[in-house]
Amino acid sequence: MLSLNFSQFPILETERLTLREHIVADAQAIFDMRTNEEVMRYIDRNRPKELLEVKTFITALHDGYLEGQNLTWVMALKEKPDQMIGAIGYWRTNLANHRAEIGYMLNPQYWRKGYVSEALKTTIQFGFNEMNLHTIQANINPGNDASRKILIQHGFVKEAYFKEDYYFNGKFLDSEIYGLLNPNH
Repeated sequence: MLSLNFSQFPILETERLTLREHIVADAQAIFDMRTNEEVMRYIDRNRPKELLEVKTFITALHDGYLEGQNLTWVMALKEKPDQMIGAIGYWRTNLANHRAEIGYMLNPQYWRKGYVSEALKTTIQFGFNEMNLHTIQANINPGNDASRKILIQHGFVKEAYFKEDYYFNGKFLDSEIYGLLNPNH
């Protein structure tokens, strides 16, 4: 079975970004993104009501990392490594089958500048080369054209369309599933 145990949290770098571990000081930036209707338009998750919820979320991410269940990074500009502009990572893992689901979000101030693409390329490489994943999966809201385009641009293929498979805010919602196979397997 696959194991996600690293001796220390893996910090990744791209041309313009540092991908680092979440810290409590990121709570306000996360709160701001997760309460921004533009950011959350296609992310069907409950919005935090207060900063304490986000701090609890950061602790859960850290615990999940320590337990080898997830690996998520803060996206920060190299020249401002303490300032979170987004997040990317493997939120759900299926270690027995060498699969993980990737997800990402970005502060709208940084949209359409190639940051998600840059981070996605690096995290995909890390997922295949260091985590030894066989498949990376992405689950998107079918209305999210921007996410679909970036996934396809990075080689993901649509694997499924589920009708009303997710219940959120009193409604049944559809899901689109994309997958990327490890080219080294």
